[in-house]
Amino acid sequence: MRSGALAAMEAEPDLSTFENKSGLAEDMKFLASMPELCDVTFLVGDTREPVCAVKAVLAARSRVFQKMLYQAPSPQRKKEPAPRENKLRLFLKRSSEPLLNLQNAAQQRSTFAQQLAPIQEPSSQQHQTLIIEEFEPDVFRQLIEYIHTGCVTLQPRTLLGVMNAADYYGLDELRRACAGFVQCCITVDTVCALLASAERYIQYKCTKSLVQKVLEFVDEHGNEVLNLGSFTLLPQHVVRLILARDELRADEFTKFQAALMWSKKYCDTNPNMSLKDVIGNFLEYIQFHKIPANVLMREVHPLGLVPYSIIMNALAYQADPASIDPGKLSPARVRRAGRSMSVQSSLDPYGSNTTLSSTGSSDVPSSDSRHN
Repeated sequence: MRSGALAAMEAEPDLSTFENKSGLAEDMKFLASMPELCDVTFLVGDTREPVCAVKAVLAARSRVFQKMLYQAPSPQRKKEPAPRENKLRLFLKRSSEPLLNLQNAAQQRSTFAQQLAPIQEPSSQQHQTLIIEEFEPDVFRQLIEYIHTGCVTLQPRTLLGVMNAADYYGLDELRRACAGFVQCCITVDTVCALLASAERYIQYKCTKSLVQKVLEFVDEHGNEVLNLGSFTLLPQHVVRLILARDELRADEFTKFQAALMWSKKYCDTNPNMSLKDVIGNFLEYIQFHKIPANVLMREVHPLGLVPYSIIMNALAYQADPASIDPGKLSPARVRRAGRSMSVQSSLDPYGSNTTLSSTGSSDVPSSDSRHN
């Protein structure tokens, strides 16, 4: 029995494994935060914010960074044919040989002195500065932090950017983590932030599927989303896209209030614009005949923002639906019959340049003559 215990003790290896990954991550994060310890600086976004990193770490974690930093194409030089020497040039060459010998001796002394001088670092070891225009500074900084430390804090405001940056630089595990976070990230509180960031990264493939999921969520929670204060921060064409969706589950008066809230916010930052002109860009997406008559007369008509003809047509339809042509009630819906209102391509038939759009109109607010 005792001999068996001794044999078991002898069989156990005299080894112990200790891991401190959290400490390593903190040290690497500190390394990336110290410019004097880094050998590459990225100037990111329109503001050219500096983001520092270590090239060796980037190359080890991303093949895209490896090619960018270490595999710069070398220019190819064509060999020039040697010139033919005639007799006169050959005579001058021979007569100048003593002088050339003196020059060669001086050149040899100079070469020997250069060998004694400090050896310069190869170009690949020198500090590099590169410009990154594809991503915002906050997004790129999070990407660099993840590459150095293996961890990053995902948040709705930068989620789309980080997911597309991960896909762009070949970090599949980070891209999958972002895609998984999306499932629990789309809420009433975050939906507007996601749509606003989608405008910046709509040209990337990861964004398009997510935008469709966000719009489907907006359809399901229409009244809640339209009442959000952050709804006023969306671009005009995104607001038009949401209001124009047939699948949007929101009552028409809430849609009118959302359009009014957005227009007031826009006029606060653009005092030269008329509130009536701005809100006129959204009236075609609101079915006023579905708003109760008492609400139309007490809440909508006194504002003086909706043309009198639209109010009268809505009231006449409620009194006698057969008396009004449906096309006069919702002209935009008649024009859009059979057309999908989602993420549409524009400008480029091959889909390389896409945008969130509901119609071909510009983002510049202008009054529509059909409402006058």
